[in-house]
Amino acid sequence: MSLVINTNVSALIAQQNLATSNDQLKTSVQRLSSGFRVNSSADDAAGLARADLLKSQSRIIQASIRNANDAVSAMEISDKAAEQVTNLVTRMGELAASAAQGTLDATNRAYYSDEYDKLVSEINRIAGVTEFGGFKLIDGSTAALTMYIGFKNTANDKLSVTLNALTTGTLGLAAGDIASMTAALNALASISGALNTVNAARAIYGASTNRLSTAMNNLQVTYTNYQAAESRIRDADFAFETAVYTKNQIMVQAGTSVLAQANTLPQNALSLLR
Repeated sequence: MSLVINTNVSALIAQQNLATSNDQLKTSVQRLSSGFRVNSSADDAAGLARADLLKSQSRIIQASIRNANDAVSAMEISDKAAEQVTNLVTRMGELAASAAQGTLDATNRAYYSDEYDKLVSEINRIAGVTEFGGFKLIDGSTAALTMYIGFKNTANDKLSVTLNALTTGTLGLAAGDIASMTAALNALASISGALNTVNAARAIYGASTNRLSTAMNNLQVTYTNYQAAESRIRDADFAFETAVYTKNQIMVQAGTSVLAQANTLPQNALSLLR
């Protein structure tokens, strides 16, 4: 082996290995301090792309869960309004039955008719003020609500709910329906039909609420799994990274020591000059 002083090959090799160890130690420090295995595309280009896609889809799923919650709120508002309409129609049935009594004169029947007419107005008022997000829910102006409850653009990512109108016009009820005994008897049949219409609407609200709840549960499971998949790609395994950090730290210390020794090797040539 030649003994030279102009080029210290051993020191160059030691410097190269020390630089590599320093880079690896830097990577370990970055991963341990950030908590991420992938901090840049250089760490894992394909993994970063997959992790970012999962992150994006997870954020969309969160928005869809909020959409579904809003839809449930709309259905609950509609159902509670329909419940009040049911109570009003039920009371109107009592009034119609009372007004159908043949022993009543026009004055006494008018007492029942006045209350009946007020309830007709109240049904229309409830229909006019029941809304969510700016959409009227039971006055017939909004035929259906379409909710986005997915994370892609397919038919299965949307849910449309039909909104039945619950105005007195739709229910077949009107002021003056029990102004006479004959009219009151006829109103009983209309009231029965109105109750069927309201119950059909409430059935839609209830079924839609249950379906939305199921969709939310499924979205929550999907969100959890997507988060877990992203974590496996992006997050650092601290047990593993700590072991790697310890190894890299020792390698840097050893490399520094070896480089210091390699730098003194050319001094051996001085012994030949003595």
